[in-house]
Amino acid sequence: MRNVAGMIEAFSLGKVFPDRQRPVVAVDDVSFRCAPGEIYGLLGANGAGKTTTMRLLATMLRPTSGTAIVGGHDVVREPERARRCLGFLSTATALYARLTAFEMVQYFGRLHGLDDAAIAGRASDLFARLDMNEFRDRRCEKLSTGQKQKVSIARTLIHDPPVMIFDEPTNGLDVMSARTIVAFVRECRAAGKAVIYSTHIMSEADKLCDRIGIIHGGRLLAEGTAASLKSAHGGDLEDAFVALVDAA
Repeated sequence: MRNVAGMIEAFSLGKVFPDRQRPVVAVDDVSFRCAPGEIYGLLGANGAGKTTTMRLLATMLRPTSGTAIVGGHDVVREPERARRCLGFLSTATALYARLTAFEMVQYFGRLHGLDDAAIAGRASDLFARLDMNEFRDRRCEKLSTGQKQKVSIARTLIHDPPVMIFDEPTNGLDVMSARTIVAFVRECRAAGKAVIYSTHIMSEADKLCDRIGIIHGGRLLAEGTAASLKSAHGGDLEDAFVALVDAA
């Protein structure tokens, strides 16, 4: 029996934004699934439709057509229930400047209905795993970009959701901070979470993702393992990506 509580399934997802001249089709008939304990990579250039697709999955946008099931809940009919099952992380940290790192995580724990004892236990584990204790009591306005991203990850995971969505989480980070983030994404997979991982960094997708969907112009052009995509199109993952985009 499938573990639907930790699964993501997109069914012909579409999103059209109105425009005075001509409607903009941002996502066009996108379907895929991500099982528990799997990292599914969405690989595409800037403007390809990755972020819009993720925002549809995270119930931040409502689909124009199609739907998705997140944690067993339909994002159109049950957006609040779907939202409780997931954590969403983007490059826009949007932290409250005057709160400390711990206060920020604590605040989001309370938003998710956790009591202080549960928050303290979860935060202690997350701060240790992400090497955050050094700046635990430092205000967010004083943190580096990498430290802010770690706070964002901790607040996203404080309620231990079965589904995680990462939208280019290493963008703009130094090598060491990026390695920490990637290692933590792998931990999410090892813990049995379904992980959607968006990136335009080919090497990152190649090393990290169990399966990859290549998106361009809002459409999913191909999907498979990195090895199968490279075998089908020759060369490395970048060569496969370029070949698919050129043929689209």
